[in-house]
Amino acid sequence: MAGGGGGPVLLLFYFFSFYLAFSNALIISSEIGINYGRLGSNLPSAFQSIQIIQSMNVSRVKLYDANPEILKLLSGTKIHVAIMVPNHAIISIASNQSIANKWVQDNVLQYLPDTKIRFILVGNEVLSYVSEQEKIIWHNLVPAMRRIKNSLKAKKIQNIKIGAPLAMDILEITLPPSKGSFRCDISSTVIVPLLKFLNGTKSFFFIDVYPYFPWSANPSITSLDMALFKPNQNYTDPYTGFVYTNLLDQMLDSVIFAMTKLGFPDVRLSISETGWPNAGDIDQPGANIYNAATYNRNVVKRMTAKPAIGTPARPGEVIPTFIFSLYDENQKGGPGTERHWGLLNGNGAPIYDIDLTGNRLETEYGPLPNPNNNKPYKGKLWCVAARGADLMDLARALRYACSQGNGTCDALGIGKECYEPVSVLWHASYAFSSYWAQFRSQGADCYFNGLAEQTTTNPSHGSCTFPSVTI
Repeated sequence: MAGGGGGPVLLLFYFFSFYLAFSNALIISSEIGINYGRLGSNLPSAFQSIQIIQSMNVSRVKLYDANPEILKLLSGTKIHVAIMVPNHAIISIASNQSIANKWVQDNVLQYLPDTKIRFILVGNEVLSYVSEQEKIIWHNLVPAMRRIKNSLKAKKIQNIKIGAPLAMDILEITLPPSKGSFRCDISSTVIVPLLKFLNGTKSFFFIDVYPYFPWSANPSITSLDMALFKPNQNYTDPYTGFVYTNLLDQMLDSVIFAMTKLGFPDVRLSISETGWPNAGDIDQPGANIYNAATYNRNVVKRMTAKPAIGTPARPGEVIPTFIFSLYDENQKGGPGTERHWGLLNGNGAPIYDIDLTGNRLETEYGPLPNPNNNKPYKGKLWCVAARGADLMDLARALRYACSQGNGTCDALGIGKECYEPVSVLWHASYAFSSYWAQFRSQGADCYFNGLAEQTTTNPSHGSCTFPSVTI
């Protein structure tokens, strides 16, 4: 009869466990969030953008700052908000509690409770930057998070989680997932303190996960269907036997195994950014509307599934997810894909149809344009002045390209083979092609602040041969 007296106790225990599970389910919602970036010259106003976000039934919005106008506009809505501490503020916040208190007062407290700030994200992919000055930020990351936590605790605020969105380059091994491990230069000095903080505060490990990048880097090795959640191919981890049907799960589990190896198997994941580019440069395969719509629709369907699907390493776990991004942002630098991650054009019109609630069936969507760049381009490319580029801007970009040395513009000298015709457009096109051909391997792109574009048409003329890039 020893169990007789324990019946009510056991019943109370099970009720309490159910209550905790139910409470956590309310806190850890499977609804999809959106990244609201504003690096565009043609974007709708903040007021219009919040109206658009509400019309899209978005439950969470992630900002890349703590913009006062946007935070005020979000007041009274049901949208949960993630704000960001800029990278340049991390060191000062880490060094002084008063500075942290002031940041929290100015950017958080004055908006509560009407604006539902639920996440404070410290920095943006700070561990991806590797200069000596930037490495100083690495070691101030967790101290800054602790300072902000202290500020909130002093005001008895318990419903805001603090995290730090990081990129997948924090890992040095990702495949197979069970071999996932963090970079040796950050593992013990930064990641372990970060995981201790997240574990102690029951916060999330925020990770930016883009299957597009590993796929496009090796499209002949990695299956596009795996990247797009199409169930045509599987991958089995040889050490765990876990079967993977998509690349996103592989990437997430590599993070989970890396955390586990450091002694933190239970820190929850949140996807702070994921998405697929709807357009890009000629040398960027698979960046098209069909793939972007397919990927994002399938991410939404998977992450909003009830019951939650999780990953092979953590089945059934809810993973809060933010899609990148709300808009195409035409003022971002770098290769073409950087400006084409949006669900919406700069004018607010949808680039493709998507239901962020996850309720819409695939058969209810209309047809998508057929992709024509899923296979990598093979051949020569040139970088020339973009059509309609301002001549004054071109002249400045021409001077920049020629100032980089290495004989970039030798052929444009008076009497040289590419001197004529004497025009800014011609000289800029040659300089852009020459610069790109010489420095592409060092990360240079064919953009020049929107003044240049790639072409498959050889612009060489007469005795002037334009340098090219062979893909």
